[in-house]
Amino acid sequence: MIIAGEASGDLHGASLIEELKRLDPSLSITGIGGDKMESAGMEIIYHIKKMAFLGFVEIIRHLPFIKKVQKDIVRKIRTDNIDTVVLIDYPGFNLSLAKKLRPLGKKIIYYISPQVWAWGKGRIKKIKVLTDKMLVVFPFEEKLYKDNGVDAVYVGHPLLEHIENYQFNSKDELFDRYKLDRNKRILLVLPGSRKQEIKKIFPETISASVKLAKDFNMQVVVACAENIDSNIFYWYTQEKDFAIIKGNTYDLLKYSHFGIIKSGTSTLEAGIFQLPFIVVYATSSLTYLIGKLLVSIKNIAMANIILGENAVEELIQHDVNSTNIYSTASKYLLDDNLYNSLKNKLGLIKNKLGKIGASKFAAGLIYEQLNEA
Repeated sequence: MIIAGEASGDLHGASLIEELKRLDPSLSITGIGGDKMESAGMEIIYHIKKMAFLGFVEIIRHLPFIKKVQKDIVRKIRTDNIDTVVLIDYPGFNLSLAKKLRPLGKKIIYYISPQVWAWGKGRIKKIKVLTDKMLVVFPFEEKLYKDNGVDAVYVGHPLLEHIENYQFNSKDELFDRYKLDRNKRILLVLPGSRKQEIKKIFPETISASVKLAKDFNMQVVVACAENIDSNIFYWYTQEKDFAIIKGNTYDLLKYSHFGIIKSGTSTLEAGIFQLPFIVVYATSSLTYLIGKLLVSIKNIAMANIILGENAVEELIQHDVNSTNIYSTASKYLLDDNLYNSLKNKLGLIKNKLGKIGASKFAAGLIYEQLNEA
């Protein structure tokens, strides 16, 4: 069984399933995931569209449903005599589920670690008790876990292989397909893959973006996650001067001039493409207050965490307003030296993420564990 709860997990999970199927086509794989994991050969019990909870308040609101899902998962594991469970990121749900699975005596492997280095190291003790093996995607995570007696292996980051294997459209093909203006550069907006974050972030972001595009002779393109209905963007704004594109995010990251990006995996992707950008992030007031008490790092953008500096400017919570977004982004659009300095710093990220082949490496380790189960 494999459990992923969001769009990035679906992407990484699909690659993992493909590699596992190459090792053993007879493997039966079931769990929680999205369209990509289903296409790769997994039987979907619950789709990630139903699992997109964000923040403490939203999770509390959905507790009855979460408990039902976990109960169904435990029943499925018992009924089908599933040997091994792979948890992909999604820590709030997955660590709670692991606690329920531990007494069943199944192998529990965690692929793509919870950000214990951000949320405090107390979680490491819990992970040590609840898992058999951690497969981590950042080198500093392996050291952190091993120093605390956890069996951890650094496998590299799967984003590198996704980008390496992606079949890019040419710039002309992209512009022709979506009727984009060849005379204007793209200002790319990546507003997230959850309805809650889009509701919080998109209205102010699109207001600033449309103004930026007008003042700097650009065009606004909103990259829509595959699990989101593109019509959602029109619910939260009266602005009309933007295009929505679903399914070509890597093409957009490659051919855009500047980005306004929600904190998350997308900041790493933008870094790999060396697309200068700023980060925006907002959540409910209560979730934000609780998070401030718990989070132990200065930055929220993975690009900054990997680089170890405030390379990309972050606008968080109350700072996410159209005025701040406009003024922060415009600095880079006005100053070529500032723009190119950020672009060069982002160029360091790719080398910090290791070698290509994380999914194959992870699948081999999981298969070894499966055969020992």
